[in-house]
Amino acid sequence: MTELPPCPACRQENTYPDGGLLICPDCGHEWSADAPAQAVVDDDDRLVVKDAHGNLLADGDSVVLVKDLRLKGSSTVIKGGTKIRGIRLVSGDHEVDCKVDGMSIMLKAQYLKKA
Repeated sequence: MTELPPCPACRQENTYPDGGLLICPDCGHEWSADAPAQAVVDDDDRLVVKDAHGNLLADGDSVVLVKDLRLKGSSTVIKGGTKIRGIRLVSGDHEVDCKVDGMSIMLKAQYLKKA
């Protein structure tokens, strides 16, 4: 039997597979078993988030969207190439909290590149 990786959010080793996902029952974090984790907590309890090209992101950075994104529950589309300033990193499946055109939204780091 293969050993499952610890949870990238809370570092607990009590994880289990559910279809194509790995789930941590301690904190409720779910992530894909195939894709590498984008956000992890390092030894200093800092959140480590990497963009689509593997560059580290930090609070206050400026990023650019790499593709058009449709906002869930809305007919609004944010165009690829849109520059977003002053991001804030948060834990969860959507790692980046920001404002685009006056709307507060959360984005996945895999659709961003550092500007």
